[in-house]
Amino acid sequence: MTASASSRSEPLPSREARLACRAGQITGPTANIANGYVQGNLAILPERLAAAFHRFCQLNPKPCPVIGMSEVGDPRIASLGLDLDIRTDLPRYRVWRHGELVEERTDIMAHWRDDLVAFVIGCSFSFEEALMADGLGIRHIEEGRNVPMYRTNRACVPAGPFAGPMVVSMRPFTPAGAIRAIQITTRFPSVHGAPVHFGDPSQIGIADIARPDYGDAVSIAPGEVPVFWACGVTPQSVILESKPEFAITHAPGAMLVTDRRNSELAIQ
Repeated sequence: MTASASSRSEPLPSREARLACRAGQITGPTANIANGYVQGNLAILPERLAAAFHRFCQLNPKPCPVIGMSEVGDPRIASLGLDLDIRTDLPRYRVWRHGELVEERTDIMAHWRDDLVAFVIGCSFSFEEALMADGLGIRHIEEGRNVPMYRTNRACVPAGPFAGPMVVSMRPFTPAGAIRAIQITTRFPSVHGAPVHFGDPSQIGIADIARPDYGDAVSIAPGEVPVFWACGVTPQSVILESKPEFAITHAPGAMLVTDRRNSELAIQ
């Protein structure tokens, strides 16, 4: 049976979560899976583009905080997990050619090459544990949906061939809850940190909040305001604009679960 964040009653330890992905048992969003462990977005590029992409991430630390990077051609990233294989241990991958999404897969063994470099980018799922511990509800988890994500009118700082708009994720809160969420997430700069906007979506180029570009729409109750965080799906909007000859990413919401603990990332 295919499992997802909405169908599992108990969170998985990090290695068990990766093994479940490897076995094809988890193929959907990873929010609320392996609570307590850092999750990461994925971008894989040929070595000849890796330095420019790394520079792009350095220039855009809010949407693209790098928490791990492989050696050329090596599918392992030991700093992020024992027995971690970047080719099999995410629920779902996207394969891109010349900026076009050509395939989604549950593993990328057939596409792995000796010249590829994998980047793991911090994910806002990692700070959701702290929000929930403070009593703040996370709407996409409550509703069993993928987090809503939107392309914005905020341009990233370009580097080499890489340029494009920032993507944001959204969670609704009451005004008091939004203030508390800002205070909490400010302590987690390596997984996007404080929000980049709250309130009127049109100010950041979102025409219809009920129609996210990635993920699923969630309900916003009367009196709540949408709060937007920079999102690690940004490299996918950049791939659309920059059109590299080959790239692999995670499917939005389907993250790599690492062995690092969320508590390691918090600034006291």
